[in-house]
Amino acid sequence: MTEQQLLAIRCVVFMLTCLTQTACEPEPVNLAATAEQQSSPATASLGAVTVNYPLEYFTQRIGGNSVSARYPGPANEDPAYWNPDIDTVVDYQQAGLIVLNGAGYAGWTKRVSLPLAKQIDTSAAFTDRLLAVDNKVAHTHGPTGEHVHDDLAFTVWLDPELAGMQADAIHAALVARLPEHRDALAGNLVALKEELDALDTELAQVFAARDERQIIYSHPVYQYLDRRYALDGISMHWEPDELPSEQEFAALESQSGALMLWEAEPLQGTRARLTAMGIKSVVFDPCATQPESGDYLDVMRANIQRLETTLP
Repeated sequence: MTEQQLLAIRCVVFMLTCLTQTACEPEPVNLAATAEQQSSPATASLGAVTVNYPLEYFTQRIGGNSVSARYPGPANEDPAYWNPDIDTVVDYQQAGLIVLNGAGYAGWTKRVSLPLAKQIDTSAAFTDRLLAVDNKVAHTHGPTGEHVHDDLAFTVWLDPELAGMQADAIHAALVARLPEHRDALAGNLVALKEELDALDTELAQVFAARDERQIIYSHPVYQYLDRRYALDGISMHWEPDELPSEQEFAALESQSGALMLWEAEPLQGTRARLTAMGIKSVVFDPCATQPESGDYLDVMRANIQRLETTLP
């Protein structure tokens, strides 16, 4: 046996001896950490992933410190038509709770395998109140390209009463998973629903002041807002960043005095043309994605303020 072979054997024996001693020795106990754990138990945390921002907001408001809620989609794409990549799908699969909107929203969730036990359909309790979409038209909408609006209207959170029912569903799902936080979750739900009720009252008041003027929607996403406040509006398929055609403008020639609601600020040329026709434009942001500042209720209050300024 050569000298090199003997050296190699000695090295192996030495390593095995070290490993054996390490495995047999008990790990040192951190008495300070043990005492801290006994006196201050760690707060339970649940990771929740949602299919849009309003559901993220409702989930976080109700869950408080015991929940980490997020919508992982990009801010420049409509969550209704966004398709996540594989890594993001895995993120959803590994979450503790998957918060769905229902009403056919986020169709990708039907095409991938998501754990059923983790899913909560927040509109399941009011499927009888979901609205059908009339006059479906294929059109482009941002980076998602051409699409057709689904058979069911899905922006249910624009009706504060239905938003409150979505909050109820989220609360029930959180209580089932975090029973030790039952009292805190209940208190958070009450606080959120009180604010949604106040929002409902303010919207009812501002729309009551419209003096029967015709409401026009730039896009067919306001169905639940329309029904809640009996607005009897007309839906177009106009995009804020595209100048409508002469035919589209001509379709509104008889609507002088109307108020047109937009998802985002329209082109200046579009606004000016409508103003010349006697039609006022106002942004009413559905808030499907995370706002640049503030939260869901801040966006809704800003919508109300714009309506109050525009209606006189």
